[in-house]
Amino acid sequence: MAGARPVVVGVDGSPPSLRAALWAADEAARVGRPLQVVLVNDAPSREARAEVDADDAAERCRRAHPGLAVLAEVAAGHPAQELVRRSEGASVLVVGSHGHGVFREALLGSVGTSVATHARCPVVVVRGTPRSEGPVTVGVDDSPGSQVALRHAFRWAADRRAGLVAVQALPDAHFTAGVYPPLDPQEIRTRADLHLAEQLAGWCSEHPDVRVHRHVANQHPVEALCSVAEDAQLLVVGHRGRGGFAGLLLGSVAGGVLHHAPCPVAVVRTG
Repeated sequence: MAGARPVVVGVDGSPPSLRAALWAADEAARVGRPLQVVLVNDAPSREARAEVDADDAAERCRRAHPGLAVLAEVAAGHPAQELVRRSEGASVLVVGSHGHGVFREALLGSVGTSVATHARCPVVVVRGTPRSEGPVTVGVDDSPGSQVALRHAFRWAADRRAGLVAVQALPDAHFTAGVYPPLDPQEIRTRADLHLAEQLAGWCSEHPDVRVHRHVANQHPVEALCSVAEDAQLLVVGHRGRGGFAGLLLGSVAGGVLHHAPCPVAVVRTG
């Protein structure tokens, strides 16, 4: 696809980053975009090793998808800053959950979280063992930004011919004792389910082939999302969400699922 924004993956030579590279190759092949494999090296003395690791990751991707346009590159600089800079021209930025190789500093959790927070495109943090089956799970609140997360979640589900599970966590008032006046649990659940159906209506019409399941959870958002995502191939969350169901798409929740989700997590900037 001439002129298409590439799928960009950050690698560091570790097994988690190689899994991230293969996930990114699958995504690039699925949507018909080129793949850019980037290793950010912040130590000139390791330049030779950096070239080897970047080329190895790229070659694995080429073997997995013959014909896929794959470019390997070693960049100098601070890993998080450089990957965030690359996100300006990327369709999606992919990283592993933890690095354990010589360049382990590049993709440790703190850097991955920083990239997911500041990137200008969706960021996928590849956790666990990626699977090619199962639904796409998405967290929903009543913020305008939630529609951005839904747009990406429906697209990913449609691209994968997968179902979609939309999760609406109940307000903090329901599970935080002694802070708010007691509310009727059934009333809260009914209101949340109705609001969830309203948020999904337009996207269901736009993607009639995507099977949608609504899930209203009487749990903290992080716990609810990670539980529902046990059999998911991708969990989609936003950050900087606002609204009556406050907290679902805030950074603290996105950070929580990045550390605990059982599957790859896509973080979509909604602000």
